[in-house]
Amino acid sequence: MYRKLPLLFLLLVLTTVARASTILIPMDDTQTDHLKAYGITYWVLDNNIEAWWLLNYRGGSFAFQHSRAFERECLTRGVKYEVIPDARFNGILAEIANPEKNMDAMKLDKAPKIAVYTPDYNFREGTDVQPWDDAVTLVLTYAEIPYETVYDNEVLDDKLAEYDWLHLHHEDFTGQFGRFYRSFHTAPWYRRQVAYQEELAAANGYEKVSQLKLGVVKKVKEYVGGGGFMFAMCSATDSYDIALAADGTDIAAQYYDGDAIDPNAQSKLDYSKTFAFENFQLERNPLEYEFSDIDHNPRPVTEEQDYFSLFEFSAKWDPVPSMLTQNHVRSVKGFMGQTTAFTNSHIKSNILVLGENKPAQEARYLHGQFGEGFFTFYGGHDPADYRHLVNDPETDLSLHPNSPGYRLILNNILFPAAKKKERKT
Repeated sequence: MYRKLPLLFLLLVLTTVARASTILIPMDDTQTDHLKAYGITYWVLDNNIEAWWLLNYRGGSFAFQHSRAFERECLTRGVKYEVIPDARFNGILAEIANPEKNMDAMKLDKAPKIAVYTPDYNFREGTDVQPWDDAVTLVLTYAEIPYETVYDNEVLDDKLAEYDWLHLHHEDFTGQFGRFYRSFHTAPWYRRQVAYQEELAAANGYEKVSQLKLGVVKKVKEYVGGGGFMFAMCSATDSYDIALAADGTDIAAQYYDGDAIDPNAQSKLDYSKTFAFENFQLERNPLEYEFSDIDHNPRPVTEEQDYFSLFEFSAKWDPVPSMLTQNHVRSVKGFMGQTTAFTNSHIKSNILVLGENKPAQEARYLHGQFGEGFFTFYGGHDPADYRHLVNDPETDLSLHPNSPGYRLILNNILFPAAKKKERKT
């Protein structure tokens, strides 16, 4: 269970036991549980103790002041750690500072407040309204990192300003209910989803679900522009940008909103409003399980060939993408989702590609800036389950404690904790 140390006890252990030493959490292939290591670092920050993120040092290791309480927590959570004298840690910092080394030491000074955008029925006992899990809530729970949930009411009521980091659930922001109509329109869970979304739209004064979701994406855009950080996976990536581009244009067929698509919808798309994608073509068949050609389909790779490579950035000159790509491997096993990979030709030129399958001409992991804030788009559904289908059981992350794909999610969690440095390129 997530917990904070009582303040007096924390002061006691830090002042009487620390004895000028540092806890180093290695994040190379010697680490026993990479995912819980992020939770330890978050827990330290949440107890008002600064930490270091050592970019490109032993897989992006963490370090913080030693105390018996912190050491005991590492033991409890099964995270490998080393207790080293401060003199040795200062030597590590000196090595990292060497201009010939592609490393940097990033100070982490606060635990970001996290919001997960997800409908409240996901947390009702015995519900079958959402027959799939969500990788971010799975890994936050496993790593013991606390989060709160928000959905359309909270977003429209401007509650996002209370959070540093927002994850968009695997949502269809175009108002087409995931385009599940052909396969699942008779399923009880699908009918309950539609009814729930339509009731939510009406309660907020909208005639259609697509109009409700457009209101939501505009609020999220304001949040990012004002300095927030947004992370999205799977269908929440391309459907978000499609909704922005289609502002004021009906792109939903009668199966989803009771009337026909605007016959000129494609020509009315405004790509200047989107975050990451441009010049994409909408999927014209409303029964096809696809929104547009942003999602690279068909893909010219088999499951055995499906890997993507992380770019290596200059840690001293480009600390932001360096933080987001920290890992103990550079080649990550791919995984599928409703939106799996992004077609290279539809990615805007100002977007940083963090991970790609170059032979397939597709990107898997993108990052960009809008206004004062940042966003990251990550393709696929579950990094530990190659083809996670509707009604499949929830992934047990205790079986995947060293998942490189899940590490990328947690890099994004800690990114807002860093004392920001200006990007120099």
